[in-house]
Amino acid sequence: MTQPNKMVTTTNQMTTNMAQEQTSRLKQYAPLLIIVGLMAFAFSQGWHKYLTLKELALNLETLQTFLAQNYLSAILAYIGIYIVVTALSIPGGAAITIAGGLLFGWFVGTLSTVIGATIGATLIFLAAKTSLGELLKAKAGPWLKQLEQGFEENATSYMFFLRLVPAFPFWLVNLAPAFLGVKLSTYMFTTFFGIIPGTLAFSYIGQGLESVISAQKQSYENCVAQKGADGGCVFGLDASSLITPHLIIALVLLSLVALIPVIIKRLKTRNQEL
Repeated sequence: MTQPNKMVTTTNQMTTNMAQEQTSRLKQYAPLLIIVGLMAFAFSQGWHKYLTLKELALNLETLQTFLAQNYLSAILAYIGIYIVVTALSIPGGAAITIAGGLLFGWFVGTLSTVIGATIGATLIFLAAKTSLGELLKAKAGPWLKQLEQGFEENATSYMFFLRLVPAFPFWLVNLAPAFLGVKLSTYMFTTFFGIIPGTLAFSYIGQGLESVISAQKQSYENCVAQKGADGGCVFGLDASSLITPHLIIALVLLSLVALIPVIIKRLKTRNQEL
């Protein structure tokens, strides 16, 4: 009788261990699965189609009326929208940033955008680090460890560089540090301050864009009135058209400043070796 009881006990223990392991894995992947699920839902609903200057122009009067009556609520709603857009990597951040400058002015618009973007970026950073960080390290092998070590030694400078230079997609810069051992405090600090220059530029552009947007709206509505909704009318203003070569050069030069400490450190190391 003792032997069967031991077998039953062993089987029960194995079942319990498997259940605990499955629960642990579910908890590990839950944050990323939730974000991916919400991202799929957002795109299936076409939310990204509303994050354009065209939609801003067509709804500008309604937004300004709501803003005049509910200023604080409008700011909180804007920050909430930016958190969602950033966390779910929904395209349209430039248009929303311009909208923030147009609706709230360059200062409040910049501050609100930076707060929303930092919180949203932190959420996706934590989700990726919790769900995939350790798994990727185990699978990648020594090369990732070497890359992580080099990145960790100059994390602040590299993060500032990635945040400032406009060549890297925002969603990629949000995710990559999660796999390179960047500390949460460093990530949040460099995100908050690193995106200020670009955000300030777009918010300032937005603040002076009301007359241009109104003119484009009038032109678009006149075209629709003459040719109909399917008449090929195009709203002639896009967020990407406002990114001038001068703005890109300025941000690139600023990003290179962030690498000065890394360059100095490497020069010192090389001199000591010689």
